[in-house]
Amino acid sequence: MANSSGLLVIERILRDRQGIWQQVVEDRGLTRLTGQMLVSTVIALACYGAVLGSFHSVLMALTSAVKLPLLFLVTLAICLPTLYLFNLVFGARLSVRQSLSLVMVALTVTAMLALAFAPISLFFLITAPDYGFFKLLNVAILALSALVGLRFLTGGMKVLNEHGLLAPRPALAGGPAPAPAVPPADPAAPAADPAAPVTVPANGNGATATLTQTVPAQAPPGQQFVLHPHPHMRPVPRPQAAATPPSMALLYVWILLFGFVGTQLAWTLRPFFGSPGMKFSLYRDIDGNFYAEIFRTIAHLF
Repeated sequence: MANSSGLLVIERILRDRQGIWQQVVEDRGLTRLTGQMLVSTVIALACYGAVLGSFHSVLMALTSAVKLPLLFLVTLAICLPTLYLFNLVFGARLSVRQSLSLVMVALTVTAMLALAFAPISLFFLITAPDYGFFKLLNVAILALSALVGLRFLTGGMKVLNEHGLLAPRPALAGGPAPAPAVPPADPAAPAADPAAPVTVPANGNGATATLTQTVPAQAPPGQQFVLHPHPHMRPVPRPQAAATPPSMALLYVWILLFGFVGTQLAWTLRPFFGSPGMKFSLYRDIDGNFYAEIFRTIAHLF
């Protein structure tokens, strides 16, 4: 699966997402991987854009096949520097290749999922060719596909956080920490046998219990041990919760920014569907906004 190319890269992303994240963490072969995802994203969005424009005419289908990939790629070009600088400001150690590959995984999943919905969109185009319903249906398809893609993006960022790439490298001040002082052993005292049974009080009424389990002398770094009263239970390590870095919090702000830029750019590049009562036009005058148009369409349907 590591040599998958073209449209088959989506199969590797879905089947081996941990392998993809590990490749991003190691910054290994990302140029080729990003190129494969770019090709598959453009082809998938072009096919889906042709479905959108086919509601109006063949010429509209061709222009939508060009404009839909352009919409996603221009939005990425506008917003990617913001994500990269966010990471640099808060000490993340991601390269430009890693940031681009991370976002391209989300775009590839979004594009391929939208392409998977294309037969459903065509079905309603043939059986129920209503302009308002068709427009809302495809907006919902793109929104659902984008949500799934963003889940991959947040999942990848969490993996990078687990590998410490979203936090600054810890500084070693003054060299390695000195070893803790150990008091000298008393030569007259008998050596302690770690496997020997130890008698301890079990409760407050004078009863005792014998512990035969070996207890480690020193806990591993970053762990605390909880001693249980049962003599045959091992100490249970209590992991310490890792703090969420600012880069993870700012990722959600960047996702909102990406959504606002994308919807405004989509409004600028319209039409994608083509109103049935209007002649073909490459662009329309910029008036209103995307969200007002969606609300007007919903009000018209109901």
